[in-house]
Amino acid sequence: MDQATKPVARVNGVDLHAPGEDVAPDELRQRACTELMRQAAMRDGFLQAGDPAPVGGAISQAAADAIDAWMETALKVPEPSEEACRRHHAATASRWRTGERARLRHILFAVTPGVDVAALRQRAEACLLDVRCHDGRGSEAFVQAARELSNCPTGAEGGELGWVTPADCAPEMSRELFGRAEIGVLPRLVHSRFGFHVVEVMEREAGIDRPFDEVRGAVVLSLKQQAWVTALRQLLQVLAGEASIEGVALDEAATPLVQ
Repeated sequence: MDQATKPVARVNGVDLHAPGEDVAPDELRQRACTELMRQAAMRDGFLQAGDPAPVGGAISQAAADAIDAWMETALKVPEPSEEACRRHHAATASRWRTGERARLRHILFAVTPGVDVAALRQRAEACLLDVRCHDGRGSEAFVQAARELSNCPTGAEGGELGWVTPADCAPEMSRELFGRAEIGVLPRLVHSRFGFHVVEVMEREAGIDRPFDEVRGAVVLSLKQQAWVTALRQLLQVLAGEASIEGVALDEAATPLVQ
């Protein structure tokens, strides 16, 4: 369908974009969630009824302030119990470890606008299979593949990242790389916001686990953040269920505000 004839997405009759404007699905969901909350803030008296509708996804400063105030009252986040905090600490021990690091190299298959992600994944998996077949028989295959295939500037250096700590990585990479004992080319692709990574762990230093009492405050904040995300997701689902929504699909898995 031509962009100019594409139907305009709306929340309760409020347009989320101009006719013919090309908006990515994630951005459209973001706008829909924001509009749901803007209208809820107006309904509950936090925002004047005359607040202007968003333009290009941008809301007024008054609306942004009203949404913040509305969320403080609408989101009920309980304080986590001592038992829940201790369970969380035990289940996420590697997160509270200090001094852990690994010497890594990688081959990045970057996800860029317009790329065929399925085809890119296939190329990454083929590369992973090839370098794993050579794992343990010298580094030349990995280095050569990094130089030829990696979309990261480190490719020129054979993918060398040097010594890396969990804080140096995106969270999704840190979860895959640390708190483990694996050495060598990992048997799986590591997914991150940047794309697909073929990773080799050349050395590890385990670090020291920090006891619960030392990190109690951080554990509490972590659990409260998780509870806040869950509460927001549920609240948005309720608002969406009560609203008239056209041209945009909102569901739990794809709501960018709460990922």
